[in-house]
Amino acid sequence: MPAIDAVNFEVSRKDLRSTRVHRGTLACGPGQVLCRIERFALTANNITYGVFGDAMSYWSFFPAESGWGRIPVWGFAEVIESQHAAIAKGERLYGYWPMSTHCVLQPDKVGAAQFLDATPYRRPLPTPYQVYMRLAADPLHDPKHEDHRALLHPLYFTSFLAEDFLADNDLFGATQAVLASASSKTALGIAFQLRQHGTRVIGLTSPGNKAFCEAVGYYDQVVTYDAVPSLPADVPTVYVDMAGDGKLLSAVHHHFAAQLKHSCIIGATHWENRQTQHQLPGAKPQFFFAPTQVQKRTKDWGYDGLVQRLGRSWLAFLPSVKNWLEIRSSAGPEAVAAVYQEVLNGRQAPKLGHMLSLHA
Repeated sequence: MPAIDAVNFEVSRKDLRSTRVHRGTLACGPGQVLCRIERFALTANNITYGVFGDAMSYWSFFPAESGWGRIPVWGFAEVIESQHAAIAKGERLYGYWPMSTHCVLQPDKVGAAQFLDATPYRRPLPTPYQVYMRLAADPLHDPKHEDHRALLHPLYFTSFLAEDFLADNDLFGATQAVLASASSKTALGIAFQLRQHGTRVIGLTSPGNKAFCEAVGYYDQVVTYDAVPSLPADVPTVYVDMAGDGKLLSAVHHHFAAQLKHSCIIGATHWENRQTQHQLPGAKPQFFFAPTQVQKRTKDWGYDGLVQRLGRSWLAFLPSVKNWLEIRSSAGPEAVAAVYQEVLNGRQAPKLGHMLSLHA
């Protein structure tokens, strides 16, 4: 098969609002597979990949020309050419892709249900992002819930690991958890699990999202950001920060002060207000890096044990999602650009989940 033309949606690494559509060619070499990316999810989590693109090497997964980056996304693709003996043309895959029409992978450690991408420049990067599921044998695959999986499962994996980290540390002695950006999909997953394990959960959100957060039923209490001072300050608390807003971080730390037992930074939905706080009362803010918890639990439980626990938790979460998630599909470079700006600027309603394709 000759080289094919690929369309890539790229963002400026210095200004996430600046984007372009870049066209190039791809060819499939020995031991490789050429994949046509069918569709992918775009959420605030992907914006976090861009915000921390340099610090956490997210730009390194799918390199672009100098100054530009390809934000990774989760979605589905079909193998349209294979030069790998164990992977057949026509197979469908689920995994980590660029915002592109096509991608070349180099399968390694191929099993019945999955393989790793061994493309040389990706080898030093975290393994969880290099696993591609072969849908024909994937135990979690359900054709009716493909979009739910792309939109929520990567986030839920982070939710699962974050809550597991807190539980593994006995909530650092706290009796309640306060979650910022409570309408974000990662926060919703953490809240669901905390409630399942009997922890009191308070959500912090904007006035416009307060009713939504109350309606999903995962929170014991929901308050707006400006109402942090109304919360009892004498309760041992862990703070889980998906917002990345420096002023909010400071407000929470000063309010709970010595009763703030742990401060966990996961995302940056309020990415423009992100700032580092060095001198705050209470526990020092610490960034939560999911692959570290993966490594710990793989050692504790074995990889299969981790996957089984995650699968059970995901299947428990999924039925409740249908009550609030509205999925919207869009196709073509212009549509992708419009949705990207909507998500980047925080204009997306929390009930919405965007599935996108660069194929017009």
